[in-house]
Amino acid sequence: MKPSIQAKLDNLSDRLVELDLRLSSENATADMDSYRKLSREHADITPVVELYRAFRQAEQDMAAALEMRGDPDMRDFAEEEIAAGKERIEQIELDLQKLLLPKDPNDERNIFLEIRAGTGGDESALFAGNLFRMYARYAERQRWQVEIVSESLGEMGGYKEIIAKVIGQGAYSKLKFESGGHRVQRVPETETQGRIHTSACTVAIMPEADEIAEVALNPADLRIDTFRASGAGGQHINKTDSAIRITHLPTGIVVECQDDRSQHKNKAQAMSVLAARIMDVQVREQNAKTAATRKSLVGSGDRSERIRTYNFPQGRVTDHRINLTLYKIDQIMDGDMDDLVNALMAEHQAELLAALSGDN
Repeated sequence: MKPSIQAKLDNLSDRLVELDLRLSSENATADMDSYRKLSREHADITPVVELYRAFRQAEQDMAAALEMRGDPDMRDFAEEEIAAGKERIEQIELDLQKLLLPKDPNDERNIFLEIRAGTGGDESALFAGNLFRMYARYAERQRWQVEIVSESLGEMGGYKEIIAKVIGQGAYSKLKFESGGHRVQRVPETETQGRIHTSACTVAIMPEADEIAEVALNPADLRIDTFRASGAGGQHINKTDSAIRITHLPTGIVVECQDDRSQHKNKAQAMSVLAARIMDVQVREQNAKTAATRKSLVGSGDRSERIRTYNFPQGRVTDHRINLTLYKIDQIMDGDMDDLVNALMAEHQAELLAALSGDN
């Protein structure tokens, strides 16, 4: 093991001892924000330290086996132990490298999912509806909660635009590579000649900001307008100016929310979405800087990039970033996305490992 990695692991071991003491103290919960941060840090480094302890134990077992090799009666047994020990140490080293990879601080956050219909008119809106159902079914499989923040329905069904909040541990880590252009090739229900049409939607995955304060929102930079909600929702929703539109003047970002009867709740939801959008811009700018020095196959989150094609006549889904084609379109559209999600996460991890090897 490289000395720099071992030194880092020794420091993490000492830090875990310190965290155990602080979290078990009588006044540990006096400051709940601090307690949550310490608990999160404790949960993050515990698996690393436990694996490091297993590595140290494997080293001790190897040293004992090497000593036994000097005894003629124990030599064969010792050789077997040494061979097994080498394999174990190599595997633990690789596992430790993966655990030490730089973590995305947003990975465990809830997300805002935005889907917008693009080229293709009504068919694009219908596909936006299909995509939303795909993500909602995937969330259901993960036991996550999905809350619609705002929606604009298509004339033939589906959505011109839909924003939903997905609440669940690791939501961002699993869905962050979904941002980009999604293209569909199929025969629309309205097509009488049986011709295949191509249309597209844009998906944006944005981590929820822990607090609005995390993104500096100056009240002077905000224009807040109220108006009467439109569309479905019953007569009561259209009688008061409960809908909210917030414009962030420096960036021109506009957020509308009209799904709740309460103006206060709509404003809170709109502020949350606005904070997430601004943070998303910052994240994408940072990713662009990283990509300038190291080409990232899956992590750029460029909205204009076409990342995936759903070809219904051929029953296939192709992710263009990692050249992965799966012939299980019905299962994927029903939320069985594990093969896609896991392949993208594995590719990203491989990139990080390659960068880590290059840095040392």
